[in-house]
Amino acid sequence: MSKQKFIEIKGARVHNLKNIDVKIPHGKMTVITGLSGSGKSSLAFDTLYAEGQRRYIESLSSYARQFLGKLNKPETDYIKGISPAIAIEQKVISSNPRSTVGTSTEIYDYLKLLFSRAGRTYSPITGEEVINHTTTDVVNFLSTLQEGERFYVLCPIAGLEEIGVERKLNLLLQQGFQRIMVENEILNIQEVLDSKVNIKKADLVIDRNVIEHSEESRMRYSDSVSLAFTEGKGECIIVLATNLERHPFSNRFELDGMEFTEPSPVFFAFNNPFGACKKCEGYGSVIGIAPQLVIPDRSLSVFDDAIVAWKGEVMGEYKKQLVMAARKFDFPIHRAINELTDAEERLLWEGNQHFMGLNEFFKFLESQTYKIQYRVMLSRYRGKTECPDCKGTRLRKDANYVKINHKSITDIVLMPLEEAYAFLSTLDLNDYEKTIAKRVLPEITNRLQFLMDVGLGYLTLNRPSNTLSGGESQRINLATSLGSSLVGSMYILDEPSIGLHPRDTQRLIKVLHELRDLGNTVIVVEHEEEMMNAADEILDIGPLAGIFGGEVVFQGNAKELPKAKNSLTADYLTGKRMIPIPTKRRKSNNKIIVNGARQHNLKNVNVEIPLQSLVCVTGVSGSGKSTLIREIVYPMVRNFLGEAGLEAGNSAKMSGDLKLIKAVEFVDQNPIGKSSRSNPITYVKAFDDIRELFARQQIAKIRGYKAGFFSYNVEGGRCEMCDGEGEITVGMQFMADVHLPCETCQGKRFKSETLEVEYREKNIADILEMDIQSALDFFKAGKDLLDKKIVEKIQPLVDVGLGYLKVGQSSSTLSGGEAQRIKLASFLAKGQKAEKTLFIFDEPTTGLHFYDIEKLIIAFNSLIDAGHSIIVIEHNMEVIKCADWIVDIGPEAGLKGGEIVFTGTPEELVKCQSSYTGKYLRL
Repeated sequence: MSKQKFIEIKGARVHNLKNIDVKIPHGKMTVITGLSGSGKSSLAFDTLYAEGQRRYIESLSSYARQFLGKLNKPETDYIKGISPAIAIEQKVISSNPRSTVGTSTEIYDYLKLLFSRAGRTYSPITGEEVINHTTTDVVNFLSTLQEGERFYVLCPIAGLEEIGVERKLNLLLQQGFQRIMVENEILNIQEVLDSKVNIKKADLVIDRNVIEHSEESRMRYSDSVSLAFTEGKGECIIVLATNLERHPFSNRFELDGMEFTEPSPVFFAFNNPFGACKKCEGYGSVIGIAPQLVIPDRSLSVFDDAIVAWKGEVMGEYKKQLVMAARKFDFPIHRAINELTDAEERLLWEGNQHFMGLNEFFKFLESQTYKIQYRVMLSRYRGKTECPDCKGTRLRKDANYVKINHKSITDIVLMPLEEAYAFLSTLDLNDYEKTIAKRVLPEITNRLQFLMDVGLGYLTLNRPSNTLSGGESQRINLATSLGSSLVGSMYILDEPSIGLHPRDTQRLIKVLHELRDLGNTVIVVEHEEEMMNAADEILDIGPLAGIFGGEVVFQGNAKELPKAKNSLTADYLTGKRMIPIPTKRRKSNNKIIVNGARQHNLKNVNVEIPLQSLVCVTGVSGSGKSTLIREIVYPMVRNFLGEAGLEAGNSAKMSGDLKLIKAVEFVDQNPIGKSSRSNPITYVKAFDDIRELFARQQIAKIRGYKAGFFSYNVEGGRCEMCDGEGEITVGMQFMADVHLPCETCQGKRFKSETLEVEYREKNIADILEMDIQSALDFFKAGKDLLDKKIVEKIQPLVDVGLGYLKVGQSSSTLSGGEAQRIKLASFLAKGQKAEKTLFIFDEPTTGLHFYDIEKLIIAFNSLIDAGHSIIVIEHNMEVIKCADWIVDIGPEAGLKGGEIVFTGTPEELVKCQSSYTGKYLRL
């Protein structure tokens, strides 16, 4: 019987899928595309992946199943030919502050093993290698001596003076030892006791022997040496009988008066108390004096009050002390802080004999905390700061004494992945080290190669996982999956190109093809044109979203797609439909100016951002876009507006027309609510008006029902059997919990008497079951004043392309892109009434089809027309071409980025030869 060549799905009816039949080829790369809400994720994740996971869990024992989440059988007739399923979604890997890129990819585990086995320990005092001898080392030394040569195996006698010579020698006699060596002379212990000679120092003779090169002799030497190490507290001495030449050996790990810890994997584990830095406990940061709060404006000099802690009449004395003494050690008090050398800035903090440094100054303040004014002052400068002991590397100090080719494990985890790969690929190892590294090193370099292949070479292994974007997390998951080299599996990816510049998309496609060529089935939910062209099979779901979608519009390869009928995807790719380029760009004389941005990889950047315009910040992945906008511009605007809570990065200052901004909103892809009780209609505040509308109906007035009676969140009109959830959760002892529709309300959430209140033949449950587009049409037809208010609040949801969502759809089921657009809709609903706001959008095209991007740009323009300002962090060329102003950061990622490559209009950008964005915008 031949192996099934397709995954066959018959009668898929999950969510809005309309009983569709699909065949997906095994061992191929299939791209599922279509409008947002058309049913792509319902097919890929809620049908295929859910069934793959369900079958796996069913294969486990009932005991194991109790610890796993509940997975329902997808609503289909049948699914045949399914493989084990692995989903790689756009979710941040971990919120755990201990998780890093190194730990989540398992690279750090292999690095720990490599350093514990092949690492050499060096003394920090002399730089010499610390060596401890083993019994084998001593026996190997003996095997180099000439046959027939006589020798002694000795060890020092410890405790002669403390215990007393007579008592110690008697103890040795009782143990069976007969001889000692005193000043190169062999003496009998009994004779020494009889003569009562006072000895201060002596060596115990463990064995006298003659060199023989035989296996039997090696065994005897080994026993003697082991005994010498035990009796000598780690020391053994070989003395040659002919010339009394001494050869000392020690199995103690010591040098230069220091005792070192022998390397082991746990020695390099910052998640273990043994290996973690004692000060920060392996977190890499502590609550301490934050330098950016002490010196917030680095463009000022010491003389111009750059050190805000040394301002005022009292504290100004410390500044005066430095100014008066500066000429004695040639300190430039008139030079800006950001122009000081590292040594000069370190001197500012450490001080010298002429002035008190900042570190000592704050120690003095801490000693005075019984006075309230000092406590208040200290609180101004406290923040999360790099651990002073481990410098943010999380490990105990002495772990850095262990090196391979003069690099410690800390040096490697702080390198960009590209540099780490280059270093580890060219290690100079001896034969013994090569044997150790033979198995471990390829595991490290292969994983690093995969991370570089998916465009993450700019990251470091020490980068915390919770600071990664959704796209970066997804690509790390992808690289980790490649590293595990699974075969015959079904990989389902959710928009892996998110956060990727078009330059890097080709590298991602190469990785996906590698995954396919290993023998896996790769299914990608994607809107990117390059990804569609690289696919073996394209599946277009549509034609529109929600109830107007859920059908297979097209299935075939990229060459056949233009022939597709009723496909919006084909229309945009062939140019039948397109997002128009604006006829003219807005020119704004109002702007905010950032000078001296130096956070992470930004290289003292100066940039102007026009207000009341659509400003697009772009550049290759890892170039510094998010650092500039998320960590510098956003916190500084918040600080200007008096909104506490965020520290701006190491930026000099912000100036310009800041008074035109009355509020700032950072709109990212974080969920709008994790509760099953939260939904889009509550987020835009329309549900309050809907409940008020029902409370105005005649029957509600007669019965005395208030607006709260129509809420499923409070007691009154909701079903009390299910507390307004619409379902009952049954806890199963040995299996996952089962969710059953509530028998009392049949899933409607409300009591029957609540449902008797109707507005134009619809009860409150009917309204919640409508899609937003239908609800909009319903309320538009109403004549009550509240109808108009409701329409004003839900119209923006339709304008941003979310008309397909259900009115009562749980927020926890929304994608990141949908959550972001609901936030946008809530601001659109405020419209002209809202204060002039600076909106910052982080990758708003996530999960958006060309058709939806067109709607998004219209929504942006309506915000700007209302007097607001928009900054968009984006790679999508459709958004970039519609921008009024572009800030392109690069030219490369990581250390090779962090510079302003270009600022200006899209028309000027296409002429910029040094910009990757300009190159792709020309295409």
